[in-house]
Amino acid sequence: MDIESLLKYSTDRISRGVFIIIIIFCIVGFPYQGIQSDMKPVLKGPRPYIFNSADTGSPNRYTRLKTSKREHIFFPIIIKASNRYSVDPALVQAIIMAESGYNPMAVSKKGAMGLMQLMPATAVYLGVEDSFNPEHNVNAGVRYLKKLLNQFEGDLLLAVAAYNAGSANVRKYQGIPPYKATRYYVKKVLEYYQYYQKEIEQKGSKI
Repeated sequence: MDIESLLKYSTDRISRGVFIIIIIFCIVGFPYQGIQSDMKPVLKGPRPYIFNSADTGSPNRYTRLKTSKREHIFFPIIIKASNRYSVDPALVQAIIMAESGYNPMAVSKKGAMGLMQLMPATAVYLGVEDSFNPEHNVNAGVRYLKKLLNQFEGDLLLAVAAYNAGSANVRKYQGIPPYKATRYYVKKVLEYYQYYQKEIEQKGSKI
């Protein structure tokens, strides 16, 4: 093989090698960059709210506290809303415990938010701008609960069932809907209700 042929052969091999390297980079390099961009932390989230003049911060601050501590923190809000709409505060506490476990940042698979798990449409109907704000959420939730109690003429079981499954389903079945989740929910709320009634009696709290 003469020198000219040897140089041509070497040049062709180098070109093929560079081409292969470029192909590998395109296949492996670019997807890697895409994965890296997907792994960047998400900075957006619910905006901070003001709980009261002495205690400010984001809702996440309260989710780190024990349930009993959160119950104590949010109790004044519950009492205020209960007084406003003439609803037993023990019932409100029971609903909150069953719905969110006193987690102000709770979000269900269906999109319900906050302490009393307001659905987006319900929140809009009740004029709530921030469902993660405990005071706004509880006030709207108690208002809605009072509406259900009036709608079912004070029948606690039907009102609680409607809070979970919707008033249309309660009317449809003329009672607690035959949904396993709803029946369990009603039972759970009643158990919490009895517990909080005794707790309020022991504290000497009044509506």
